[in-house]
Amino acid sequence: MLAIKAEGLGKKFDQTAAIQNLDLEIDKGTLAGLIGPDGAGKSTLLRLLVGLLRPTKGRIEVAGFDVAKKPFEVKARVGYMPQHFSLYGDLTVAENMKFFADLYNVKEQRFLERKKELLKFSALGPFEGRLARNLSGGMQKKLALACNLFHTPEILLLDEPTTGVDPVSRQELWRLLTELHEQGVTILMTTPYMDEAARCRRVGFINEGRLLAYDSPQNLTAGMKDEIAELSAPLAPSIKALKGLPGLKSVHPFGETVHIVFEAEEQGLEKIRQRLEVENIAVKSLKRIPPSFEDVFLALAQRETR
Repeated sequence: MLAIKAEGLGKKFDQTAAIQNLDLEIDKGTLAGLIGPDGAGKSTLLRLLVGLLRPTKGRIEVAGFDVAKKPFEVKARVGYMPQHFSLYGDLTVAENMKFFADLYNVKEQRFLERKKELLKFSALGPFEGRLARNLSGGMQKKLALACNLFHTPEILLLDEPTTGVDPVSRQELWRLLTELHEQGVTILMTTPYMDEAARCRRVGFINEGRLLAYDSPQNLTAGMKDEIAELSAPLAPSIKALKGLPGLKSVHPFGETVHIVFEAEEQGLEKIRQRLEVENIAVKSLKRIPPSFEDVFLALAQRETR
């Protein structure tokens, strides 16, 4: 059964296409991630799915309801957490919870029960009386997540929920998301972190408003047919020397090394080494490696451009 279905989805702002002819199907109970550069259309897609924006073309079903025709049915089944702080800073943790519970028409007795559960779930119990603006970034994210759970949503749409928080808070948020996923909640999240995308059951690569691929992390990396080499050598001279080499698909910095994508052939690595020798570039190491998520995404983006 599908939790989310988008067909031929498009969204324009004036003459700028933010989403272009996008099809997406997410099974119920899936933990899915969307990854792509800034301005790729990730946040716009979430706003379309939750009904905050109207598509220029195409249709969307969420929890089995057409978003355009049944917005209130969708609202009752979906929790949406935007990227930026969306709570009321001059209200306490408890007051923010009450405000959001009222938005979802949660009855008083049910509110008291869920409040107790969610304060424990989010570990915010000791901070119930603290103003939201005085919480740390990680605690604000946990509060925003808790506020979206009062109506027990079937689907959570989260826009970069771990951005701007410290590593400990990031792990804590992932613990909460994993727990919700194990309870059967469908989660679609955007993230700028490749390691987080790899933890999702399904990953969508989005660039310039187009969904380039959507599959499991294992299938996405296994589907890359090009070879990947990791080069340890002076970065800028190496990249300059290798550009234009026959069979080379891309070359880009990767931490303190260079990742080289090239057509699979027996002598590929030797051709790279010879070019570097001609340019008198000292090579510390050059070896074939399995593709990283970043390699897969860059290869897909470049294929789309071509």
